[in-house]
Amino acid sequence: MRGFYIVAAGIFVTSLAGCGPNPNQNQLEAFIQAHVEKVEPLATKANLAYWDAATTGKPEKFREREQLQLEISRIYSNPKDFEILKNFRQRGHIKDQRLARQMEKLYLAYLQNQIEPELLKSIVELDTQIQEKYNNYRGTIDGNEVTMSDIYTLMTTEGNTHKREMAWKASKQVGNVIIDDFLQLVRLRNRAAQEIGFDNYHTLSVFAGEQDVEQLDAIFAELYELTNEPFKELKKELDEILAESYGIAPEDLMPWHYHDPFFQRTPLVYELDLDSYYKGRDIEDISRRYYAGVDLPIDDILARSDLYDREGKYPHAFGHDVDRNGDVRVLANLQDTERWMETLLHELGHALYSKYHDRSEPWLLREPAHSFTTEAAAMFFGRLSRNAAWMQEMLELPDEEKDKIENVSTKYLRFQQILFARWTMVMYNFEKELYADPNQNLNSLWWDLVEKYQFVKRPPGQPDAGWASKLHFTTAPCYYHNYMLGELLASQFHHAIVQDVLEQTSDRELGLCNDRRIGGYFREKVFGPGAKYTWNEMIKRATGERLTPKYFVKQFIE
Repeated sequence: MRGFYIVAAGIFVTSLAGCGPNPNQNQLEAFIQAHVEKVEPLATKANLAYWDAATTGKPEKFREREQLQLEISRIYSNPKDFEILKNFRQRGHIKDQRLARQMEKLYLAYLQNQIEPELLKSIVELDTQIQEKYNNYRGTIDGNEVTMSDIYTLMTTEGNTHKREMAWKASKQVGNVIIDDFLQLVRLRNRAAQEIGFDNYHTLSVFAGEQDVEQLDAIFAELYELTNEPFKELKKELDEILAESYGIAPEDLMPWHYHDPFFQRTPLVYELDLDSYYKGRDIEDISRRYYAGVDLPIDDILARSDLYDREGKYPHAFGHDVDRNGDVRVLANLQDTERWMETLLHELGHALYSKYHDRSEPWLLREPAHSFTTEAAAMFFGRLSRNAAWMQEMLELPDEEKDKIENVSTKYLRFQQILFARWTMVMYNFEKELYADPNQNLNSLWWDLVEKYQFVKRPPGQPDAGWASKLHFTTAPCYYHNYMLGELLASQFHHAIVQDVLEQTSDRELGLCNDRRIGGYFREKVFGPGAKYTWNEMIKRATGERLTPKYFVKQFIE
């Protein structure tokens, strides 16, 4: 399971008198100041409405959020203001780096919304409608409703193949419920992108994220080659273990025999079950103690958060920055498992990124340098749930227990990273193809990619739209590649902290606990600057190098 991070929405002001055809720096400052005065309260209301909708599932909260989002989107799409911004940008000569950075972020946000009002309205309404259906839908097994937490429990504990299959299918049912609306949304998004001059919405999204499709393709092609053989070996061993536990041959394994509906997490089936170490533990309290120990206290975040499962609530997890001014929260559905230990550490990593933005920076720059840089921070912390030294310290395990789990937890972590790289290849390539041609046979395409990258056999019969149960397609479209970039950067952060901050030659026996230097590094080098620098500039300042896969390869593949 991957959560995603939601930052305060941005909107843009109507035309500013006096900017004219010859803008200068003073006029740009005035434009931005007027914008922030108007946008900040509206953005906060929109984010609070989203929180209420996600935590309650109430229709009126979705309608409130929809109306606010429409109001925001109409301002984004103002063509006169966009012309003013283009004029500022084309003429250049903005010497103030902070001002130039704010201008570029405004330009890219405006660019995505230069579409006709009725189309924009249709996109927002349909998007909200799909999210409401998703939030309130519960799959069924033998006519009985089940939550996603119920499904995760079944898929990690149930030995009966038929019951596993029923749980796996229940996790996918919502995809078939929303598929018609979702494909209509894809077509509307593509129309919007084409109005702006892009071939499809995927290409527009990557460009607006200050990224390049060819570079992303090259990164994933390299990772495919680097992970192919290690993944084959690890999965072969896993399949033999799973097949023996179910009393079947490895070649008879089906998608429901793995412990995650999308096989994006490693089943805990080796010599030790890591879940057993978290059973009966207070996941919330462990997180509180850990972050306090590295000088990143989270008591205020937890006080505002919604952490436990109930009817109508969004069934997964995310971090949420309400106002870019300290109101940061986490939504989760905690259980006493390693999965949820990792998830809560991850989402709190997101939340801390926003909590510690330097509030003396302009409001427009009080957000992450990029969505994948906040993913990287979250992943750095999330990985700790499988770190033997961390587990010993946080769970107060004796030395013999720590030694017993070290080899297994290291293997789990390595397999998880390689497995996730392969899973991300499915998502990235599928979404790129989805927007290139939404009329093709997407159900078959999905399983073609799953077989190619994950080596998981498609189930018998005609494939359905279970893939659409992955809510990222709707809520965070064309985003998933950022998780993989985040994993690369998390390893780069790890290297910088071990070598430069903690001054260690190796990370062996290093639990990354109770050392205030860790929190200091993140606050100063990563969280504080926010979006002051472009993502690659921030990474270079924080680690000494631009983004590179070499530390991920060194940590998990070599």
